[in-house]
Amino acid sequence: MLPTNRAVYLAVQPVDMRKSIDALGLLVSLHFEKNPSDGTFYVFSNAGRNKVKILYWDVNGFCLWYKRLEKQRFHWPMEVGRGHSLSRRELDWILAGLDLQKLTPHRPLDYSILG
Repeated sequence: MLPTNRAVYLAVQPVDMRKSIDALGLLVSLHFEKNPSDGTFYVFSNAGRNKVKILYWDVNGFCLWYKRLEKQRFHWPMEVGRGHSLSRRELDWILAGLDLQKLTPHRPLDYSILG
C-alpha cells in the first residue's frame, strides 16, 4: 500500500527503468525543477508502458515502489510538456489499469500452479 494524502506528479516522457533512486531523484530535481524529498509521489514509466516506478520521500528516506504488468500496458496520459499533476484517485486508476479517458479496466489475470 502506498501512503495516502500525497501530491502526485507524473512524468509524461518514458524513463529508463534501470534508473535507481538517486538517478530518479536527480531527474526530478533537474528536469522537473522539483524537490524529490518534498513528499510528492513522482511517477515514471518505461517506453513500453508496462512498468511503473514511484519515487517518494517517507520521513527519513526515499522509497521506490515498482509495478510490472505481465500483459497489457498502463494507460498513460499524453500531455504536452515534461509532466503534470494528478489526483491520488487518478493515480490509483492508472495503477489499476483504467484508461482515464475511456475509464475501461484491464482484464484481471489469474496465474495458478497446477499440481
